[in-house]
Amino acid sequence: MVKDDFIIKTTNLTKSYGPHVALNKLNLSVPHGATGLLGPNGAGKSTFLKTILGLIQTTEGEGTVLGLDIRTQGDQIRSRIGYMPEYDSLNPDMEAIHQVRYSGELLGMNPTIALSRAHEALQYVGLGEQRYRTIGSYSTGMKQATKLACALIHDPELIIADEPSNGLDITARNYMIETLTNTVLTGNRSVLMASHLMDDVERVCDNFILLHKGKLAAQGRIEDLKAFDREIEIHVWGGASRLEEAMIAQGLGVRREGRVMRILHEQEDTTSIIMRCAADVGAQIRRMHEYEASLEDLFLSIMENLGYDVKSSEDLLASPVQARKVDAPEHMGGGSA
Repeated sequence: MVKDDFIIKTTNLTKSYGPHVALNKLNLSVPHGATGLLGPNGAGKSTFLKTILGLIQTTEGEGTVLGLDIRTQGDQIRSRIGYMPEYDSLNPDMEAIHQVRYSGELLGMNPTIALSRAHEALQYVGLGEQRYRTIGSYSTGMKQATKLACALIHDPELIIADEPSNGLDITARNYMIETLTNTVLTGNRSVLMASHLMDDVERVCDNFILLHKGKLAAQGRIEDLKAFDREIEIHVWGGASRLEEAMIAQGLGVRREGRVMRILHEQEDTTSIIMRCAADVGAQIRRMHEYEASLEDLFLSIMENLGYDVKSSEDLLASPVQARKVDAPEHMGGGSA
């Protein structure tokens, strides 16, 4: 892959707030297409986004977005990307059509062209018939869709979506995911999607970046990571604890949740070893099959290796006490992801 194939590239990217290191020597190469940005609160996600947008200066290192220098060409970068923030950025008293039009004018678009594009963008995100309603009367899903329309009005090469499906019901969430996916596949645009909803990231993205305490914990293709971590899932009835102990004694990697166990499939005879252990301890295996890890599983596996004792990504993302204050001191507006 040549350099031009990367929409974002950083070298030793570092951002410090006094003694607090929010980003620690990040070396990233983000390809075209859809990439998920993952990590617990305090991992440095928000600082990373602000840095590549040229909104805050780096302490050390360098980076490019769409070939433009993040240190000196932030205004040009921001004119070529569409940013959908997590926070509420809409005027509740404005009609959606004029909110989106205004976003286009802020980017330097001619008012007539901006209005025409606003109609198209709102139609694209499913709000064509509600475009003259005030945003204050919109549901959460409609507000999120309006933010996406604001990000798309100038047909950007890269869309940065921060928690795009946050707070949405299942119908609105599915429509948001379908719209982002269509933007990548049909619109031939790239998306950098920050989200705590692993299922959403997996549905939209082919690639991922995982940050942990300002450092790069993992990056690559989701499918490649899945292939690396193959498991066999078994459902056990009777003797589950004895079977777990026997398999661990045979050197197998076991993850257990009640009567369901997942065994790392690293060797040819893993299945035979499982069956032999079950026979030796008198355990009944009711079901056995190859288990394809989800992004949720991979995320938890990596974070557990980094020292987190958690059962779900929601648990991790809701209360990461040891990581919560990494971004910046509170008096400097920090404490977020």
